[in-house]
Formats: sequence, structure tokens, C-alpha cells
Amino acid sequence: MAMKIRLARGGSKKRPFYRIVAADSRMPRDGRYIEKLGTYNPLLPKDSEERVKMDIERVQHWLGQGAQPTDRVSRMLEAAGILAKKDRNNPKKGEPGKAAKDRAESRAKKASEAAAAAAAPAAEEAPAEDAAEEANAE
Repeated sequence: MAMKIRLARGGSKKRPFYRIVAADSRMPRDGRYIEKLGTYNPLLPKDSEERVKMDIERVQHWLGQGAQPTDRVSRMLEAAGILAKKDRNNPKKGEPGKAAKDRAESRAKKASEAAAAAAAPAAEEAPAEDAAEEANAE
């Protein structure tokens, strides 16, 4: 039986509350679990003691039995000092989306057109001034 330490959602609509549970990986997210290991309330401030509560001894027991924590739970365990911090690789994290890229391209295009338009009249005025000076000289 493949065991997971994961979050089971509770609470009402738009008011999430999670139980940290040890469950069979084949069970549904909010379905049957073997043991409740703690709670997580994301609505509380990040520095609150009540935000994440875990029974550390039982978590270590399940980890010793081979239970695999999910990504979110492993982050909580890293913060508690139970697991070693993993290096995560998310190369697309800072990359803007398609719409943002399109907006940046259109802004750059408009800026280059504006710069070209500003440079073009200055270049056109210079020959006109030279012709006027030549006409005055004669």
C-alpha cells in the first residue's frame, strides 16, 4: 500500500481549512484516511503559531514507514526542520505569460516608432534650414 502524507480539504466555500493526514494514495483527496497528523489554516497570518499544527512524532513515524509527503506538506516539514530542504527547479517561474509578452512587444514597437517619428522631422528640418540659408546668402 503506497502511503502519502497529504492535505485533506475541509471548511466551507472560500474558507479553506486542511487536515494533514496519512492516507492510502489511491483514496480521494477528501476521502478515507488512516490517521490525522495535524491541521493547516491558510487564512491565518504566516507568522501565526496556529497556522500549521502537526504531531511531529507521528509524522516521523509515517515517514519511517515509507510514506511520501506531497510537495506542499514537504514544504511545511522543511519549515518545521523535519526534512532536509530540497532544491527545486522551476525555470518558468519568472517568465511572463503570452499576453504579457504580446503587450511588451507592442510597447517596444510603439516606442521604436515614436523614436523614429521624432528623429524623422528633425532630419527633414535640417535640409530645409540649409536651403533657407543658401537662399538668404544669394
